[in-house]
Amino acid sequence: MRWKQFLTPAKSFNAEQARGYISDRSSDDVTILDVRQPGEYEDGHIPGAKLIPLPDLADRLDEIDPDKPAVVY
Repeated sequence: MRWKQFLTPAKSFNAEQARGYISDRSSDDVTILDVRQPGEYEDGHIPGAKLIPLPDLADRLDEIDPDKPAVVY
C-alpha cells in the first residue's frame, strides 16, 4: 500500500468549487472518483466519474493514476 498519499494534506472543495475545478480541466487531466455505493452512483453521478466504493478503495488504488489530481466525492 502507498502510505505516503494518505499522509499528504488534501484540499477540500465545496460543490461549486469542485464544479469550477472540473470544468477548468480536460477530463484526461483529472480523476473524478465516486466512493459511494453502486446504488447511489446509479441514482446519479458526475459524468466521467469512476466508481470505487470506499470499502474497496484500499484494494483498488492501482486503478487511480497517481500523477493526476483527483476529485473524490
